Amino acid sequence: MATTEGTILRNYLLLPARLPTIISLQEFTSMFPKSQQSSPQVRALYRDLQQQRNAVVDSVSQNIDAAVKQGKALRREVIKARREAELEEQDDEIEIERTLFGSTSTTQQLKQHSLLTILPDMDDAAADMEQEIRQMEQEEAALLESVKQTVGNMSDLRYGRLANPKLKAEILDGLQGIQDVCEAKT
Repeated sequence: MATTEGTILRNYLLLPARLPTIISLQEFTSMFPKSQQSSPQVRALYRDLQQQRNAVVDSVSQNIDAAVKQGKALRREVIKARREAELEEQDDEIEIERTLFGSTSTTQQLKQHSLLTILPDMDDAAADMEQEIRQMEQEEAALLESVKQTVGNMSDLRYGRLANPKLKAEILDGLQGIQDVCEAKT
């Protein structure tokens, strides 16, 4: 099996990143003074540090998964762009041949697909469309949340409720400061 981007990232970023790989509980305990080494708080501190480290490793793992998906999508887009460029190139060549030699020349015919060659292309197209739909749904959700937040903020403003109760005083102080500066200049 060929090494992929995901396996490389996981092998070099995730495997050596777990806390027991970096430092064992015994090594961690030995860093404390002798009087504190047998304390249960040292073990609790190590477990807490281990949980924090695991959270970071999980986050990195999710980022790796996202990067792998993005890489696949990018590869599909490159393949799609190459195919489109080839078709445009073929069309230009065909038009030149037809112009020079007439329609009776032996111009290349477009490649006819068989069932075995069309299925992967259709799967790629379906995957591309599903990815675009997911992206559009995410954008829609973000926009809807933004609109709801804006409407909520405007509603608060309409009824005189502000998220920061000190905001009115801060604004008045700021305006007074600007007024003082203007009066000092004149």
